Amino acid sequence: MYHHRLVVSYKGTNYFGWQDLGSGEQKPTIGASVHQVLKKICKYQDCTISAASRTDAGVHAQGQVIKATIPMAIKSERVLLGMNSQLPDDIRVLQCEPCAAEFNPNKDSKEKEYHYYFCTDTIHNPVLNDIVTHIPFDSKPSTTGSLDIGLMQQACRLFIGEHDFYSFAKRDVNMRSTFRTIVSCEILQVQPSPFGNDVYYLKIVGKGFLRHMVRYITGALFALGRKQLSLSDISEALEHHKEEKISLKAQSRGLHLIEISY
Repeated sequence: MYHHRLVVSYKGTNYFGWQDLGSGEQKPTIGASVHQVLKKICKYQDCTISAASRTDAGVHAQGQVIKATIPMAIKSERVLLGMNSQLPDDIRVLQCEPCAAEFNPNKDSKEKEYHYYFCTDTIHNPVLNDIVTHIPFDSKPSTTGSLDIGLMQQACRLFIGEHDFYSFAKRDVNMRSTFRTIVSCEILQVQPSPFGNDVYYLKIVGKGFLRHMVRYITGALFALGRKQLSLSDISEALEHHKEEKISLKAQSRGLHLIEISY
């Protein structure tokens, strides 16, 4: 068998995540699309793929890393060209190189960087609809309307370091530990942006993430920015297991897997 390490970029709007749903439903996934094209290149002989991150439905990636194991001696550059000639327009292989049989794209990763893009413009630019979440002005009496970005930036610092993120993740009975280490967490403004004046993104880098963890963190920051939560609410959720989430999770459309380092 021959092994290749690929960096894959995709727009997740039309897919039900990376991995097959496992329920017998024939819904399109990124992984299935990549595997189907790889099998075609290998003349339908057995081949396998494994990914560093199982992105959810609607989530995008600029730097997903996968390992492809194939039964044919095909040069990496030919694998890249062949796959890109047959993949749909919203999936592309950016890099391809030989790798060791022992390489595990998930377990061998050191850090993963995610961005969550959101816009606070009064009228959302439709060009951004699939890749940036619109957080419109909220006129409810219990909120301040627009997001308090400065307060959200303060909260970002609470997540840095090793914490128990049980309250900021989807329940998973197979997960041995809900402790994870966040290396950096901050909110930045996209400047200059040709698509609107108020486009921001949460940049978060960690040594690993639980399922839906970034989306729950982002959702808590949105609730804080609207004064529906306090900094102490977030601190308490990091210190104690809470069965009830302190906020909704953010929509998937704004989440982007940017880079995985090894």
